[in-house]
Amino acid sequence: MSKHVPPKDIPESIRDVPLPSALSERYLAYALSTITSRSLPDARDGLKPVQRRLLYAMRMLKLDPASGYKKCARVVGDVIGKYHPHGDQSVYDALVRLAQEFAQRYPLVDGQGNFGNIDGDNAAAMRYTEARLTQIADLLLAGLDQETVDFRATYDGTEEEPIVLPAGLPNLLANGASGIAVGMATSIPPHNLPELCDALQHLIKHPNAGIEKLVELVPGPDFPTGGILVEPPEGRLEAYRTGRGSFRLRARWQSEELARGAWQIIVTEIPYQVQKSKLIEKIADLINEKKLPLLGDVRDESAEDVRLVLEPKSRNVDPAVLMESLFRATDLEIRFPLNLNVLDGGKLPRVMNLREALQAYLNHRLEVLERRSQYRLGQIERRLELLEGFLIAYLNLDELIEIIRHEDEPKPVMMKRFSLTDNQAEAILNMRLRSLRRLEEMEIKREHKDLSEERKTLKKLLGDTDLRWQTIGSEIAELKKQFGPKSALGRRRTSVAEAPVITEEAFEALVEREQITVICSEKGWIRAIKGHQQDDGSAAFKEGDKGRYWLHAESTDKLILFGTNGRAYTIPCDKLPRGRGHGEPVRLMVDLGNDQDIVDLFVYRGERKFILAASDGRGFVCPEAEMLAQTRTGKQILNVSAPAEATVCNPVEGDHLAVVGTNRKLLIFPLSEVPEMTKGRGVTLQKYKDATLSDAKGLVLKQGLTWTDKAGRTKTETALKEYLGERAQAGRIVPRGFNTNNKFS
Repeated sequence: MSKHVPPKDIPESIRDVPLPSALSERYLAYALSTITSRSLPDARDGLKPVQRRLLYAMRMLKLDPASGYKKCARVVGDVIGKYHPHGDQSVYDALVRLAQEFAQRYPLVDGQGNFGNIDGDNAAAMRYTEARLTQIADLLLAGLDQETVDFRATYDGTEEEPIVLPAGLPNLLANGASGIAVGMATSIPPHNLPELCDALQHLIKHPNAGIEKLVELVPGPDFPTGGILVEPPEGRLEAYRTGRGSFRLRARWQSEELARGAWQIIVTEIPYQVQKSKLIEKIADLINEKKLPLLGDVRDESAEDVRLVLEPKSRNVDPAVLMESLFRATDLEIRFPLNLNVLDGGKLPRVMNLREALQAYLNHRLEVLERRSQYRLGQIERRLELLEGFLIAYLNLDELIEIIRHEDEPKPVMMKRFSLTDNQAEAILNMRLRSLRRLEEMEIKREHKDLSEERKTLKKLLGDTDLRWQTIGSEIAELKKQFGPKSALGRRRTSVAEAPVITEEAFEALVEREQITVICSEKGWIRAIKGHQQDDGSAAFKEGDKGRYWLHAESTDKLILFGTNGRAYTIPCDKLPRGRGHGEPVRLMVDLGNDQDIVDLFVYRGERKFILAASDGRGFVCPEAEMLAQTRTGKQILNVSAPAEATVCNPVEGDHLAVVGTNRKLLIFPLSEVPEMTKGRGVTLQKYKDATLSDAKGLVLKQGLTWTDKAGRTKTETALKEYLGERAQAGRIVPRGFNTNNKFS
């Protein structure tokens, strides 16, 4: 094979760079561009670039709240042609979301036409829909012409666009945001504007205010679709303290009485961003799969408002228990994530807590106020300069007229004679004759006086930090007055409450009791089939896999899975996949790592005791009730450290314990020497040299030691005297005929 030889004449613009280096450099540039210019909102105005460009383009089209609507296609065309060189559909989708009342707590776009609905239906094409700005968007844009923010050139250099909006309201927290960048994401729920105003005013008065006080003022998100926030206070406080967490949000429901003692449940508000049609479809599927045995039917009677009707199978069911089962099984309850990852100052992405997010907005408003005041002060200075020139003109009117009539270049003569500036002389020369009235002179003097007082006020404002913060506080107070808690937009929609406590016994009553057979393969694929079936070898498994556990249980039972990591996991039998297929990997149901295996799987009974032991020979007796876990992460019972791992989990009874190692040495000692514990490493059961623990079993010494061979036959050894000893001894070689796998079964 000939070796590739690069050409001798390589242009200077071409560099020889290793492929990994070139890829990493370009991917980093792409990642930074995605983070800063597409996916994360700015902490100051709470907008992503496409949203900011949409609002600015609509403002340039004069689509203010008092004007008429224009086609969305016109808006999208301006945005992608002047400011945002991306696909028209993505820009239109962003526009649609800003107009959806069920997506935005405070919509920034007033849409006319079909902008989608809560069922998940898409908006009409942009050529059919029309839009204009809302009053809220007007507040975000207010002051844009007063040099309050910096502008930059657009992508092609032909236009200018604002880097950030003046933001007359805290849009980041008021409307929230969501986005996925490269290596990071953001998820901010919407909040109540009057509550945010209270928190901002408190932060102005108390700059070192704690998170606890701020969370009192902002108790939680306020979603446009309402619902009930049932996240505990400590959970909300921790989420706002760290900037990361989640909030439990439930649907709002009520029980409606019918004739003859019957009743039905009416759901009037569903959780944020849950599509109603898919929610109903999910509930109907669960009814068909008999996973909601107490629910008879579901109907959608929604019109303008949400109205889902849930009919129970029996009037004797407690509505709260039935709804609790629906909350657990469907999206009638969700966890909405909080990840306050934003661009600090429009540049650095970082996760803020609630206080930092509010302070970032206040700092931005302080800068906007200073720049607006400087701009106005400059305007006043220029106007006063002209007014002073006009007053000089009135005092010397005849002489000025004479200069203008006789001089070829009157301007320099005027400037020298009356000490005028260039601007004053130019303004006098451009003055109309009708302005020479006496009345006009009085107006100029009055305007000069008013502007002088305003200039004095502005200089005082710019020289006093406390006065500037006081001004910002007044602006926020005015904002709260405009969108107060009694107004249509300001009224809190999401209630904050505590979830009712429903006992597990009440939930077990919701599961239809039936006999099942649980089948689990060696590779951890688990399923359940109806009835108590015998293992006749007909069960199908994936290629290269085979059966390991065959358990008779009931649908109301729980399974305990004990892993080689020493953790115990709980799996409700009613959650097992049904049918005669291959089932599902048990690792999808519990957090058992791919590098861990199943030590034992059994049906929970609650009254037994188990011997738990690791390969290093340490173990203890654990009550079965202590092995129940509440979460999918399980419960750490046996502490193991590499290279040791859990190897034994057997029910134990009798008066002695038999242990055997991989060196085929057997030791029997009193069970009383093994402590009963709920968690820990335990004690040494048997000592080894170049061996590990293989199995352990409880026995009644007088009845002898039994084991099961490969053929399923039970063998018993009663001559056990030579194997008797004390805990932590080495033991003797196993009896003749003992299993070659060093197991008791």
